[in-house]
Amino acid sequence: MSERRPLTLHQLRAMHAAGEKIAMLTCYDATFARVADDAGVDVLLVGDSLGMVLQGHADTLPVTLEHMAYHVGCVARGRRRAWVIGDLPFASYHASVAQAVDSAAVLMRHGAQMVKLEGGGWTAPAVRALCERGMPVCAHLGLTPQSVHALGGWRVQGRDDAGAQRLVREARELAEAGAAMLVLELTPAALAAQVAQALPIPVIGIGAGARIGGQVLVLHDALGLAGARAPRFVRNFMADGGGIADALERYVNAVKSGAFPDESLHAFE
Repeated sequence: MSERRPLTLHQLRAMHAAGEKIAMLTCYDATFARVADDAGVDVLLVGDSLGMVLQGHADTLPVTLEHMAYHVGCVARGRRRAWVIGDLPFASYHASVAQAVDSAAVLMRHGAQMVKLEGGGWTAPAVRALCERGMPVCAHLGLTPQSVHALGGWRVQGRDDAGAQRLVREARELAEAGAAMLVLELTPAALAAQVAQALPIPVIGIGAGARIGGQVLVLHDALGLAGARAPRFVRNFMADGGGIADALERYVNAVKSGAFPDESLHAFE
C-alpha cells in the first residue's frame, strides 16, 4: 500500500467545502486505529465513551483525563492518515478556562490534533481561549453524555421550539468562538440540517440524520457488538459478511455516499 500523508485541518475544511462527507469513527486503541485508518476513516475520535464501552460503566462520568491521555496516545500511534480528536472528560474543563487549556495541552502532548468538549453557552470562552492558543476544538451539542443526569437521561434534544432555538444559537456562538467542527448527537434531522446550513464548519452527526457534513459511530456499535442495546440509528456493518476491515470500508462508503444513516429509520422528528 502506498504511503498516505496525514490529513490536516485545512484538508478537512476543503473536503467540507467541496461537499465531501467526513467519516468519523470512535476508537480507543492502536490496532483498531490502524484498521480504521486503512479502511479510509477520515477522523478517529478517542471518546470518553470508553467509560461505557471498555470500562463497563453506566455513563462517561468516571473517565479521567489520565484515562483519556492513555487512549489518545494509543490511537495516535496506530494511525497514519486519519485526524485524531481527543475528548476532554467530565470535570476536566468545567472549573475555568485555565483548566480547559491545561487539560487540552495534556491530550495534545499525547497525540491529539484537536480536542472535543461538550455543551454550549458557558463553553464558548474556553473554546475561544483554546483556539487562540493553537489548540483546535470540536464542539458537541444535542445530547451531551456528560450532562446525562441534568438532561433526564439519554433523550433526543431540540424537539421543542425553545430547545431548537437554543441549540442553533449555541452552535453559532461556538463557531464564532473558533470551533472548527461540531458533533450533533440525538437531534431531529431537520434541526441538524438547519444547524449545518447555518455554520461554515463541518457538522458531524450521531443520531442526527443524513443532511449534514458527516457521521460518527462508536466502532463497537458499527461492528455489531452492542447487540440489543444498540441505538436505533446504528447500523451493524458486519451483517453483510467479511471481516472487520470490510465492515469499516462499508461504513466509510456508506457515509461518503449518503446511504448512512437512513433517515426513514431516524424517526426523531
